[in-house]
Amino acid sequence: MAQNPSAVNNKKEVPDRRTCILDTVLDAIGSTPCIRLNHVPKKHGVCCDVVAKCEFLNPGGSVKDRIARQMILDAEASGRLRPNQTIIEATSGNTGIGLSLVAAVKEYPMIITMPKKMSHEKEVTLQALGAEVIRTETALPWDHPDSLIGMARRLEKEKGYVLLDQYRNPSNPKAHYEGTAQEIYDQCGGKVDMAVFTTGTGGTMAGVAND
Repeated sequence: MAQNPSAVNNKKEVPDRRTCILDTVLDAIGSTPCIRLNHVPKKHGVCCDVVAKCEFLNPGGSVKDRIARQMILDAEASGRLRPNQTIIEATSGNTGIGLSLVAAVKEYPMIITMPKKMSHEKEVTLQALGAEVIRTETALPWDHPDSLIGMARRLEKEKGYVLLDQYRNPSNPKAHYEGTAQEIYDQCGGKVDMAVFTTGTGGTMAGVAND
């Protein structure tokens, strides 16, 4: 990470959650700790510091809270998302939980299209956050009109819902460039040689690894 992202970081300063009462749960997103994994380099005979970024400490339980907040804030700022409009998103993972959390705080109706293979527990979690869940056939190709993505796109056109589309939304990597990357840079004192990710949409990797 050659460049300090702070030069383009214009989001509001996140308060220290340990010393104050936060205005909403949205202020608890991000600012997750980095923890040194002392035994990993020792076990493998590597002379370096290995740290883990604890994204499970976000209020929705994953890194996806970051992109959920960013996509909704950017949609509001652009005028694409207005009060009382319904948000729809195709997701089989944690993005749905993050979006449902943010939508609940901001009082937007939320619809999630999700394949039938996903657990009942995930559906119950989404419903507890106020989202409507539409189950789709798991085996359908992504571009089929009744797949989770096809269904979301079809309802966007037919009903006028706002589809945020995490797969193509630039706010996805932006959330990580302006947030996650900056935190890692600061926590590591600007000394980062390598970052390792798991990937779905690729947003975390694209944002954090961006020069």
